[in-house]
Amino acid sequence: MGIQDIIEGKKQWRAHVARVKALPPDYQIVYKEMQRYLFKVGPVDLPDGPLLPGIVDFFEEGVAAGKGVLELIGNDVAAFCDDLIQDSPTYAEVYQESRSGEPGTAGK
Repeated sequence: MGIQDIIEGKKQWRAHVARVKALPPDYQIVYKEMQRYLFKVGPVDLPDGPLLPGIVDFFEEGVAAGKGVLELIGNDVAAFCDDLIQDSPTYAEVYQESRSGEPGTAGK
């Protein structure tokens, strides 16, 4: 990863944050809770993947349709997030798989 990649990544992240800040306050609160939960539970491809920008796209569509954020995702933010990442490998799963293998086979 070169310096240009780092700079480009920062530009993309700042554009992403600007999109989040353009959402109504209730959407911003829910997005931040979702982000906190996802960073804790962690699908492996979260930092580079399409999940967070996809959530912002979904929220922007909800705002355009005049819906409240809880109409879109329901009352349980964690359950909604779990549904989003159900097919994605998480760091916990990768760790468990590495621990359940034969001694000395992890990393091969």
